[in-house]
Amino acid sequence: MLQVTLDQWRALLAIVDEGGYAAAAEALGKSQSAVSYAINKLEDSLGVRVFTLAGRKAALTPAGEMLYRRAHALVEEASALEKSAAYLSARCEAEITVAVEVIFPQWLLLEALDELGRMFPDTRVEIYETVLTGTVDAVLNKKVELAITSLVPPGFMGTELLRSHFLLVAAPHHPLHQLARDGEVTVEELKQYRQLVVRDSGSERKASKGWLGAEKRWTFSHMSTSITACTKGYGFAWYPSEKIQQELESGRLQRLSLAGNRERYGDLHLVLTEGDYSGPVTLQLASLLQRKVAMATGKTKGLSHPR
Repeated sequence: MLQVTLDQWRALLAIVDEGGYAAAAEALGKSQSAVSYAINKLEDSLGVRVFTLAGRKAALTPAGEMLYRRAHALVEEASALEKSAAYLSARCEAEITVAVEVIFPQWLLLEALDELGRMFPDTRVEIYETVLTGTVDAVLNKKVELAITSLVPPGFMGTELLRSHFLLVAAPHHPLHQLARDGEVTVEELKQYRQLVVRDSGSERKASKGWLGAEKRWTFSHMSTSITACTKGYGFAWYPSEKIQQELESGRLQRLSLAGNRERYGDLHLVLTEGDYSGPVTLQLASLLQRKVAMATGKTKGLSHPR
C-alpha cells in the first residue's frame, strides 16, 4: 500500500516552484535534509525517480512531471478541505477578502456589507476595487474568497449577477453635443475627441483601451476621477448608468447616442474562488449580494436606487 503524505507532495511542489532544495526548505520552514528525506520517501513509496540531476540542479523526470501536475490538484484540494474544516471549527472566518469591479453599484455592495456586519460582527472584510483583468488576477491567485467580475477566469464557475447599462455621455458644453444630429454621433466623430477611460487594474493591463480604442484618451485609476473630468468637459466617456445618476439629474452630464442605436452592456458574475469549500461568511455575503441585486432590479433591466 502506498504511503505518500501531503508533506511529501508539498516538498515536491516546493522544489519545482522555488527552484531547488535549499529554496524549498526555506519556503516550507524546514531543513534541507528534511526536504531531501521527504523526496526520498516519496520515490521509495512510488517506486519511481522524481528528480534527476541536470548539472548542479534537480530536474523533473518524465514521471516527475506527471506527478507534479497531479500533486498540484491534490494539494489544492487538501488545502481547501483543511480551510473548510477550520471554518467549521471556528464557526466562521476571521477575515474574508472580496474583489469587486468598479462598475458594480457601490450602494448595493455597502448595503450587503452592512447586513453581513450585523450577522458576523467579528469578521473582518477587505475589499479590493478592481477593473477587468485585475479581478481575474485576484481570483486566479486566490487573493480573494469572492469576486464580482465581468470576466470569469477559466476553471471557475460564475453565477450571473447583474447587467450594467453603459451610457455615452459628455458635459453639456462639450462640442460633441453641437455635432450631434438628433442626439446621435458617429464613431468617426467620437474619434476626433478625447475619450476618458478607467485603467485595467490587472498586472498585464490588457483591457485599458476603452470601448473604442480611441487614440486620444486619458486613462485614470479611479472612476470617480474620470467622472469629474467628464463633467468639466475634458472628454467623453461610457459609464454605467447607475454610477452617473446624480450627474445626469443635475445636468452636469448629458447623454449622447451612438448612430445605429448601438447600446453597450456589461455583464457581472459572482465567483466563489473555493466553490463548495467556501466558508459560511463568504457564502452569506454571496447570498446577500444576489438578494440585494434581485430586489433592486426586480423584473426590469435597470436598478432602482433608494432615495
